[in-house]
Amino acid sequence: MTTAPSALAAPATKQRGPRTVLWTFLASSFALFMAGLDNLVVTTALPSIKEDLGAGLSELEWTVNAYTLSFAVLLMLGAALGDRFGRRKVFASGIAVFTLASALAAIAPSTGGLIAARAIQGAGAAAILPLSLTILTRAVPAEKRPVALGLWGGVNGLSVALGPLVGGAIVEHGSWQWIFWLNVPLGLILVPLTLFKVEESHGPSKRLDLVGTTLVSLGMLGVVFGLVRGHGDGWAAPHIIGALAVGVALIAAFVAFENRTAEPMLPMTMFKDRAFTALTFSGLLMFAGVFGSIFLLTQYFQGVQGFSPLGAGLRILPWTAMPVIVAPLAGPLAAKIGGRPLVIAGLAMSATGLAWFALVASPHVTYVEQIPALVLCGLGMSLYFIPTASLLMSVVKPEQQGVASGTNNAMRELGGVFGVAVLASVFSANGGFVSAQNFVDGLVPALWVGAALAAVGSLTAALIPTRRTPAAAPADADASAKVPVAA
Repeated sequence: MTTAPSALAAPATKQRGPRTVLWTFLASSFALFMAGLDNLVVTTALPSIKEDLGAGLSELEWTVNAYTLSFAVLLMLGAALGDRFGRRKVFASGIAVFTLASALAAIAPSTGGLIAARAIQGAGAAAILPLSLTILTRAVPAEKRPVALGLWGGVNGLSVALGPLVGGAIVEHGSWQWIFWLNVPLGLILVPLTLFKVEESHGPSKRLDLVGTTLVSLGMLGVVFGLVRGHGDGWAAPHIIGALAVGVALIAAFVAFENRTAEPMLPMTMFKDRAFTALTFSGLLMFAGVFGSIFLLTQYFQGVQGFSPLGAGLRILPWTAMPVIVAPLAGPLAAKIGGRPLVIAGLAMSATGLAWFALVASPHVTYVEQIPALVLCGLGMSLYFIPTASLLMSVVKPEQQGVASGTNNAMRELGGVFGVAVLASVFSANGGFVSAQNFVDGLVPALWVGAALAAVGSLTAALIPTRRTPAAAPADADASAKVPVAA
């Protein structure tokens, strides 16, 4: 569930015609779908990429992490660029960058080229996601905004649910390159559609925190590089120790800089609020456990269970598609009992589902035995995602809602990056790709780590105060905050 950092824009000041609203909805939603799909579409293609490009486990990790890492650290910068230079202009530029990067990924001759292209894709997505919601919010009249934002959220959730399935279908009936070529014609249509049919707007903030963005980007890169390469190169290797040390030092410098600058990208004072901190870090732990597990399980379904890429994508649908099914039921429940119990229960169910997988995983386990684990993980993800946005908006001041939602989203994406790196490292330390049993030997302890991360996330969410006086949110903020959006 993602509430974009600049989604809380001022309401539109003039009435837009129905055609303008329709074109804006089409441009923002299709661009969002394209970017959201590429978050998970590559997972079912990993075995094919491994075979075609001779990629090792660390290269496969970077194929996933390069996208999510650049997306996470540039997300708030993308929103700020839109405020400064024009949202339509930056949104169209983000689509163009994403489209070009997709073509580069499709023709990549090596894993290095593919990883670089994926990082550029993430940079484009960092402009697409936050600005798509802002642009749509401004274009739609206030009375129709909840419906439009609900459809926007459904598109985002659908892109995540269909990612593994679309990737599997394309790889099975074509080649992995086509998961990237698919974006090119869509991007070529969306760029002129945006420039000619979407109205321009600017935000109140004109300042860019380039120092903060550089510090946190390089810091995260150093830490993730150390985690990804640590097992293969040796944890005592000088370049691994150096990368981790420099990464941690740069992150510490980022925190110090944000505390001292007049207009920080991330006000550290927000972390003094127990509710905000608990909700943010529970999301990081959730994504670490879940995304790290999906990274390995999509390979398990193909390499060990012997399913085709399409078969693997279909079999993981009880997990990834569950938010779309559960949202209509969980939304009213969250309004009745509050979001806190659902977030805690969702994280606990995710931990239980991953533990179930760890208990039944073997080279010969049947799919029927795995279905309860898939359903539990899907239900847990749904119960966590659906109330998170409105819960987050209720625990911060109205003027901080934009940066709070951006921070929460970025931390979750970074959780996914760390989850893939940590669980893959555990997998490598205990198993590998030598045989089906060897893969399972690495998978099982990695899944237990994923379950533990989600369980700690549930305990962290329990620190959210049980009673809270909601912040008096402005109308636009309230409308966008209540939209469940799958990340």
